[in-house]
Amino acid sequence: MHPLFFDYDLPERLIAQEPTARRDDARLLVVRRGTQALEHRHVRDLPQLLRAGDRLVLNDTRVLPARLIGERANTGGKWEGLFLRDRDGEWELMAKTRGYPKLGERIVTDTGLSLTLIGRTSDKHWLMRPDATGSALELLQKFGQIPLPPYIRKGRAGEPDAERYQTVYARAAGSVAAPTAGLHFTPELFAALSQAGVGRASVTLHVGLGTFAPIKSDDPTQHEMHSEWCEVPATTVEAIRQTKAAGGRVIAVGTTTARTLESAALPGELQAFIGETNIFIHPPFAFRVLDGLLTNFHLPRTTLLLLVQALAGSELLQRAYEEAIREEYRFYSYGDAMLVL
Repeated sequence: MHPLFFDYDLPERLIAQEPTARRDDARLLVVRRGTQALEHRHVRDLPQLLRAGDRLVLNDTRVLPARLIGERANTGGKWEGLFLRDRDGEWELMAKTRGYPKLGERIVTDTGLSLTLIGRTSDKHWLMRPDATGSALELLQKFGQIPLPPYIRKGRAGEPDAERYQTVYARAAGSVAAPTAGLHFTPELFAALSQAGVGRASVTLHVGLGTFAPIKSDDPTQHEMHSEWCEVPATTVEAIRQTKAAGGRVIAVGTTTARTLESAALPGELQAFIGETNIFIHPPFAFRVLDGLLTNFHLPRTTLLLLVQALAGSELLQRAYEEAIREEYRFYSYGDAMLVL
């Protein structure tokens, strides 16, 4: 058995800093499990690569403007925070500043929101209370920024990112990072897929920071997985059952969709699901729902890399990544994509 493909070296120039001018112009490395073949295409070619009767399943989560930048009211020291969740009016944030602020200290963001430090969690997150009235979503829409990952322009978002770091079908606000495989779709591509007889269905998983947490244990399968909230509606379950019954394939768009679908099938058969999941998909894994996966290229030493190879196989995936680096594909959130069939 080929050892797990877990780590690799990536030239920094291949980390995409901007998206392609047109979403579906991104390159697409097609990885065929049956023949072990690799093929160079573009995302816009999906209608030719999929078959009539296949179904794409997409994660319709929407990225929150979760990034807050400001300063400590009493010292003027720089401060940066990332909203994680609302606990009955108390905000849990990952935050950084110089020194160790005391409880009761105030932070004022560059957009005018004042937050008071009221506690810390066991994992050193900050608990803060905003001084403005409104739901967390309303306040973040007014005062927050889109949280780009640190490998894109050191996390500094520009005006175009508010649109481009969001899928065109984003609906349910709740993520601190985009389900990036979905960033490649356009209304025109959906129309072409529909014309080709390829169906669609949706799930929701709100992406948390734990998705990107590096694996630190020597045995990657011993990594402690984070929990994320997800939902598989009954309409999607029925659509997938019909697809399978008719001989079509279910293609997950993104690792978040893959985790959501396989979580809902853990009882043995796919069923409607709503709640937290901490499923950790790594080789060996018996997929109950997925027949294929569209995904971006992932950081080394992450659970996402292990999920993809649970489907593609370690040897084939390593060959695919080596080929993508050799051919200078663009990597990570704003980068190119891979289709495992």
